Amino acid sequence: MRAVGLKVLKNKLSEYVRLAASGERILVTDRDMVVAELVPPDASRSTDVHDALLADAVRTGIVSLPLSRSLKPPPRRPVMTSAQLAALLDEGRANR
Repeated sequence: MRAVGLKVLKNKLSEYVRLAASGERILVTDRDMVVAELVPPDASRSTDVHDALLADAVRTGIVSLPLSRSLKPPPRRPVMTSAQLAALLDEGRANR
């Protein structure tokens, strides 16, 4: 485990990120106080950042997974008829 100050970390960030990626833990200090830690990613974490962000969103409950695994999109259901839409547009235009 290494400790590095913010200024040195800023100047040599890529070096410390490579160390963390290889398995080393890096303590980040500010005025001799530990303020953060660079750690290697969990082995279960996806290497693709989009997959990792989606997995975190699912874990925190922001996103829920689909109930069906169909590759086809769900069937379309019209919200309103074209006549209803035309009437709604005419009403909106009349209010201008």
